[in-house]
Amino acid sequence: MASKQAEQHYLIMDMQDNPLGRGERKTPPDASPMRLEILDDKIDDVACHEKIKLLSMTGAPTLECTVLRSRGDFVMVEVLATASPAATDMRRNLRVPVEFDSLLYPVNGIWPGRRTARSVNLSCGGIAFEARPGLWTQEIVEIVVPTVEAPLILKGEILRQRDLDNGKVFYAAKFVDMCEDEEMLLRETVFSIQLENRPPQASANY
Repeated sequence: MASKQAEQHYLIMDMQDNPLGRGERKTPPDASPMRLEILDDKIDDVACHEKIKLLSMTGAPTLECTVLRSRGDFVMVEVLATASPAATDMRRNLRVPVEFDSLLYPVNGIWPGRRTARSVNLSCGGIAFEARPGLWTQEIVEIVVPTVEAPLILKGEILRQRDLDNGKVFYAAKFVDMCEDEEMLLRETVFSIQLENRPPQASANY
């Protein structure tokens, strides 16, 4: 079950789904307007926008909001609408190119020990990586994924593969059997990478 603290945290995006920062709700869930504390010194990036989206760290619907005013590290926002189910699915579809060394362990495979892998991209729903040949489509493997807090060992199902010129194979896998806490950690990690890779200046949406 998601913690109360997680229920108060949002990933903040502009109306084109570009990452702006993270926020913590400081008013009750049904309060209007909503008071948000903007974290990580991102207040200027958020306050310059007229409209923003609040992507819940839990499974709650994404909120589309108007920024009413700001003061210090806080903004007051009014919820305009709940995003459509397709928009809410972007929690799972957030995808970023990122490289890190990982380890693979067999679940239903018959190969012994472990294998090394190099990530290509990461999303809230899956991972693409390079590794040596030997995995098959629909095989389940355990994959070590670094997150903002601590490494996670997640199960992934191989969806497709493609031979590469370097003798390795490109694999695409979807995560399976994740608990809610793992999903939240992964979601925040993907968002944090997006935020780090964002161009220095973001345009406001008026």
